[in-house]
Amino acid sequence: MEEKFEFTKKAKKSLMTMIGAGILLVILGIVLMNVGGHGEHEGGEALNHVLHWSKRLWANLWLNNVWFTGIALIGVFFLSMQYVAWAGWSVSIKRVPEAFGYFLPVAGVLMLIIFLVANHDLFHWTHEYLYDKNDARYDEILDGKSGFLNMPFFTSRMVGYFVLWFGLFWLIRKYSLTEDISGGLEHFNKLRMICAFFMVIFGVTSSMAAWDWIMSIDAHWFSTMIGWYVFSSWFVSGLCFITLIVIYLKQNGYLAIVNENHIHNLALFVFAFSVFWTYLWFCQFFLIYYANIPEESIYFVQRLLSDQYAPWFFATLIINFIFPFLALMTRDSKRHMAIVKIVCMLVLFGHWLDFYLMVMPGTVHEQGGIGFMEIGVTVIYIGIFLYTVLFALSKASLIAKHHPMLEESVHHTV
Repeated sequence: MEEKFEFTKKAKKSLMTMIGAGILLVILGIVLMNVGGHGEHEGGEALNHVLHWSKRLWANLWLNNVWFTGIALIGVFFLSMQYVAWAGWSVSIKRVPEAFGYFLPVAGVLMLIIFLVANHDLFHWTHEYLYDKNDARYDEILDGKSGFLNMPFFTSRMVGYFVLWFGLFWLIRKYSLTEDISGGLEHFNKLRMICAFFMVIFGVTSSMAAWDWIMSIDAHWFSTMIGWYVFSSWFVSGLCFITLIVIYLKQNGYLAIVNENHIHNLALFVFAFSVFWTYLWFCQFFLIYYANIPEESIYFVQRLLSDQYAPWFFATLIINFIFPFLALMTRDSKRHMAIVKIVCMLVLFGHWLDFYLMVMPGTVHEQGGIGFMEIGVTVIYIGIFLYTVLFALSKASLIAKHHPMLEESVHHTV
């Protein structure tokens, strides 16, 4: 039961190389956009094209920071869910989602920097002239929302979210590690209470964060389902990352007590919540389409009638629902690590696309695209996230050896 993950120099070097490659891809993307701007346009149009790369870069940073913040949160949420549900099967893998929480302070600092530097490029409502009744650009609708959508309140909410999330995660981690030393039920019961509190806080703040970080990009548009929708996309993404890291550890000689039954359960979660995401996707789309209210339907008009975004709009439904639904339908497929890995990697790409469609049309409009810049920024974030998680995994035993339900996990069968 005493397992310790070694974060080797080779692994560190590989991740640093990945981050470096991502930076080079971003630079290459900027260069190509500038060359294209000079070659295709003249005068003021060329200048606008050349300068547009900065707005697109900020949008990519925001997209990935929001996505990976959610993935880190889902690690803590998934762990909390297991404690609250008295689940025993997941004890053998609990250190993996637990390690995700260490990315929260990294994401929080990056989120604050990106917003303070690039708020005008990302959020139309941050322009002060919109609230000046003497200005021709005055926006009555946004002025009516100014009590909620204003820089000081928005920034304080952002800081508050991360302080709450990381503070509760720190308590969970503290008692989890203490339990390894002393055992017994005292720390387990404390963890259950803290995890239950985290889930309540998460339920409220994750929805509010979705309003702030996603819905307010298109500040005239609103959806009563956006909190649930963003959560479902985060949840499937987080589940896929948990599954892939568990498989990586297993295939590298760690997690000896993890078997095909645990992989089956993780794959079942991916399967089930891919269906859940599709249900919310359909409900949000169908209700807005059926009602046909202009301030609601504009969101889908921007995406469905755009040559830039329409193909990806339908691709997300295929990748995030049809593919995992068919690939993971049978019991055997959920127990086959090669199949589960392929499904999880493709579904991760699909949910990155989902966030791409949430962010890009409202920030860069028709000037978006998926090129070297998009690939590079995403690769950088993957590298930083994995480095943080693997570093955290190396700092404690991979097995919660004194967890009261460990034996249930060891003998878990489905």
